[in-house]
Amino acid sequence: MAQRANVSATWYTWLEQGRGGAPSANVLDRIARALMLTDDEREHLFLLGLGRPPEVRYQAAEGVTPRLQRVLDALALSPAYVKNSTWDIVAWNRAASIVLADYAALPPEQRNGLRLVFCNPRVRAAMANWENDARFVVAAFRADIARAGAARKVEALVDDICRLSSEFAAMWRDNDVRSTYGEGPKFLRHPRAGRIALEYSAFAVDGRPDLGMVVYNPATAADANRIRSLVKLKAPTSK
Repeated sequence: MAQRANVSATWYTWLEQGRGGAPSANVLDRIARALMLTDDEREHLFLLGLGRPPEVRYQAAEGVTPRLQRVLDALALSPAYVKNSTWDIVAWNRAASIVLADYAALPPEQRNGLRLVFCNPRVRAAMANWENDARFVVAAFRADIARAGAARKVEALVDDICRLSSEFAAMWRDNDVRSTYGEGPKFLRHPRAGRIALEYSAFAVDGRPDLGMVVYNPATAADANRIRSLVKLKAPTSK
């Protein structure tokens, strides 16, 4: 094991005996790889050895499970989607595609929350408080990618949106960082239903630190009726 972790056999023996002081993060990482630990086991090793979790390692999302998709689909009148740590929308329900954006009609590279806010005219027109919401989105995105260790991964995305939107470029240069979504109000201007008031809540996906689910509940019974009318209007035809 010492050879696989690239440490001396003597030092590794001392480590097992609790001698020789605390190991470095680099050594613990090599031991975790040598032991082929899972992410959860690696985190536990760091908590035991250093009293803190390891630094975040960015991992690309692999989509959602059928069970999680069924959770989304069960929310008939609550638009909901799942995004990864770089804000790519990887799953959504029917209400989201009707009220928020028709994600299925977009190329995969366009299904990004940050890109939609600044580069999709329909999404922008629907946001009743676009500038305030856009500033919050930029600040929350910056916090999310730092937390996920994905800053290098999104450089091309940020550069592209800066090129397409001078407003985004200015907001990005502000270097504002805010707490991520959590919960709060959201107001939309829908071309058919008019103003829709929503209340959003963000949830972590257990066992998938790369994913987060955002659910938008209608704020009032009247808002629920507006969404219900839209869903009925676009109901799939029976064969």
